[in-house]
Amino acid sequence: MKFGKHKNIFRASKNKSIEGFVAGFITAFVGAYLLNHLVHLIFGYFVLGSWKDIIAFGFIVAFFGQLGDLIESNLKRDFDVKDSSNLIPGHGGILDRFDSLLISAPFLYFYFILIG
Repeated sequence: MKFGKHKNIFRASKNKSIEGFVAGFITAFVGAYLLNHLVHLIFGYFVLGSWKDIIAFGFIVAFFGQLGDLIESNLKRDFDVKDSSNLIPGHGGILDRFDSLLISAPFLYFYFILIG
């Protein structure tokens, strides 16, 4: 939000920017690569066996994670609430901490079943 110059690209979340959207994808790909190597260092094997798997993992996390965030923003907008709870003040609520995971985790699970 601080560095994005092209804000308001999604109706559901007006503070999202195209720069943040792209940075989310890049971060997911780099994170997938680093996580794969961390697992290799700790356990001695690569979970993601090829670049295709790293790219697919990164895409699933980036796309469905951001989709989850937008869905949660839409729900809050539809119910006319700013925060989904007061458990973590100033953070949009507890659902904001897990919205990306709730959507992307099932797709990652099915991808791992598929490549398993």
